[in-house]
Amino acid sequence: MTTLDTVPTTAVRGTRAWRTLSTSRTALIGLSIVAVHVVIALLAPLLTSYDPIANDANHALLGPSWSHWAGTDQYGRDVLARVLHGGRYALGVSVAATLLTVALGTVIGCAAALRGGWFDDVLGRVLDAILSIPSVLALLVVVTALGTGPAVIVLAVAITYVPQVVRVVRGAALAVVPADYVTAARARGESTWSILRREILPNITDVVCVEFAMRASWVVLLISSLSFLGFGADPPTPDWGLMVAENRTAITVVPMASLAPIIALATLVVGLNLAADGLSKAWGVDRIREGS
Repeated sequence: MTTLDTVPTTAVRGTRAWRTLSTSRTALIGLSIVAVHVVIALLAPLLTSYDPIANDANHALLGPSWSHWAGTDQYGRDVLARVLHGGRYALGVSVAATLLTVALGTVIGCAAALRGGWFDDVLGRVLDAILSIPSVLALLVVVTALGTGPAVIVLAVAITYVPQVVRVVRGAALAVVPADYVTAARARGESTWSILRREILPNITDVVCVEFAMRASWVVLLISSLSFLGFGADPPTPDWGLMVAENRTAITVVPMASLAPIIALATLVVGLNLAADGLSKAWGVDRIREGS
């Protein structure tokens, strides 16, 4: 089978996958929840007139009212404004980290499956060594060494989760490598990158999409955990994990200051998990769950 022969097959497969996805209620609900979070994050400056980082000592620790629907925190900042703007930080950093993680993991995993031999063996041992380190510990080591900031967090998440993505994608690619069209491409003398891009990647797109959705939910939680521990967003950045850390001592006075970001984080993670589950069932992809 030539490369041209795979084009209609891929197109038909994509059409069938979309039709199957449209009948998956779980996937549609999950994607809808995520879409609502994205829209709210984009429209956050229009949905509230309050500055999420402006302090107002005269209005600190206020309960919900018509002026402040979710109350204010210990610095007098509007909780709802910080939650709405916090979605921008959470989604922005999480999407960037997940994109980098899945992109690197996909390329390395496909290359390992295609090259095989010593390269695959050495890579496997390196991945085993990295995976033996708990994710949170590895993340804390990177952040402690390089400092804080969105760029460092994105890099740290990529270092932590790329090995897991490599394993998943490598397993999917190994089922494609023996195919006749891959053998034909090798016989024509095509480069490794060309074979990956034109022959292997189009046939594992469903696996990569499910992996992205699943990994995104873990990344959101991991980044929020970093902020809660003081290694993520720097004050006064509106970040959900940071909000919980800042207001946990006043939870009996202004519970919404802590509950609002928790609810926002929980709904986003639930939406991503529902999307991942729905996509995997609709497309017949076996999700490989590994401890985070």
